[in-house]
Amino acid sequence: MDTLDPNADNAGTLVEAVMAAIRQRIAARILTPGARLPSIRAFAGTMQVSKSTVVEAYERLAAEGTIRSRPGSGFYASGPLAPLSLAEIGPRLDRAVDPLWVSRQSLDASSDMLKPGCGWLPASWMPQAALRRALRGAARADDATLVDYGTPLGLPALRQLLARRLSAHGVEASPDQIMLTESGTQAIDLLCRFLLEPGDTVLVDDPCYFNFHALLRAHRAKVVGIPMTPTGPDIDLFAQALAEHRPRLYITNSALHNPTGAVLSPVVAHRLLKLADHSDLAIVEDDIFADFEHTPAPRLAAFDGLGRVVQIGSFSKTLSASVRCGFIATPRDWMEGLIDLKIATSFGGGRLSSELVLTLLKDGSYRKHVEQLRARLARAMTETAGRLKAMGIAPWIDQAAGMFLWCRLPDNIDAADVARHALSDNVVLAPGNAFSLSHTAGRFMRFNVAQCGDERIFRVLEKAMAASRQKTHRSDRRTTEPDPMSAASVNC
Repeated sequence: MDTLDPNADNAGTLVEAVMAAIRQRIAARILTPGARLPSIRAFAGTMQVSKSTVVEAYERLAAEGTIRSRPGSGFYASGPLAPLSLAEIGPRLDRAVDPLWVSRQSLDASSDMLKPGCGWLPASWMPQAALRRALRGAARADDATLVDYGTPLGLPALRQLLARRLSAHGVEASPDQIMLTESGTQAIDLLCRFLLEPGDTVLVDDPCYFNFHALLRAHRAKVVGIPMTPTGPDIDLFAQALAEHRPRLYITNSALHNPTGAVLSPVVAHRLLKLADHSDLAIVEDDIFADFEHTPAPRLAAFDGLGRVVQIGSFSKTLSASVRCGFIATPRDWMEGLIDLKIATSFGGGRLSSELVLTLLKDGSYRKHVEQLRARLARAMTETAGRLKAMGIAPWIDQAAGMFLWCRLPDNIDAADVARHALSDNVVLAPGNAFSLSHTAGRFMRFNVAQCGDERIFRVLEKAMAASRQKTHRSDRRTTEPDPMSAASVNC
């Protein structure tokens, strides 16, 4: 008989348990499509809960479509769960390692999968207690905050605070030069809509954040990659690309570059801006990792004064990916066009998310969280780099800040092959060519040090590397062994 723990005192838990019992009966075909559910009184007795608990559970199941209500008659099963397809459960090992490969594998990953290739911090590293306090405070907000659209520019108080934060990095922007967005990705999407026509050329770093590739492809842009160095893009090849392709836009990370961890030097920044000015090139500076820095790096937007450089950011990496809040700091004469585009594509802003972020920034909890986060990432960086070096995996540069290590695998090992092998063992890795437009990073891999705390990752990585090495060895043997039917091997 279905019963619940008599010591349970949480009404929400009891309701969820009743719902689970009904779902299990439907899944087991005890309740077939159209079958009448037990009466509220009878099922309350069976489950040893109150009738109001069963009423609430039935109402929720009806709302989600699992059952349906017939007034005066009772509740009936709507139908069985969708047929289970084993082919849809496993990871897509056959999917091409394209710019969306890592994102899809990481976002679709089940709770038991390890994700050293993903681009975010573990949930346990986020300021959950502070978020819950802010949510409780938001619940007491006025009606307009809870239900109304935000203004196109976004919450004024948050924009004022962001202006002060930008100033700390040398970027002078007034609040009316800042627009709040749902995320950093939405910020780039709006800027692409504003600046680009199909067929326009855009420069990116090679390697760069793989979603830049995917987003630019969606905007039908021609994308040209510029090789990345530890101090910024190769400036000579940058100048050559400007002359050959006459690009409209350049998208980059200046500080803690994704995926390499490179930091822009002042010399490269000045030369780059001089070239951009001569070529009438707009620049989008994605500064989403700013709060991971120990010492602020040079910013293109600071040197340029928001003339042709736009800076974007968000709090998805440091605060919460569920609380969607980003921003654009832009030249004044761009703002009217961006406001029109924002209204056309998303109407108003996420007012409640903005209020939550503002609360956390103002009460000091975010500052304390970020300070602890930097120290924790530094420790994880040292530990992960040491583990990888012991396996023959060499970091491209030595760094102390951020969460990414860009690493070269040993000879005769293909990163994409390693990633596919690891995926079959429930580990999501980030192979280099997902980031490289020229596909010249086949022996590189990006590791998220915050996600590398589980010992199983390194065991699976070692196993996957051995399988890739063996595969390469077999391929080399087939290439070097003589064809038994060739003229040199046939006895006449």
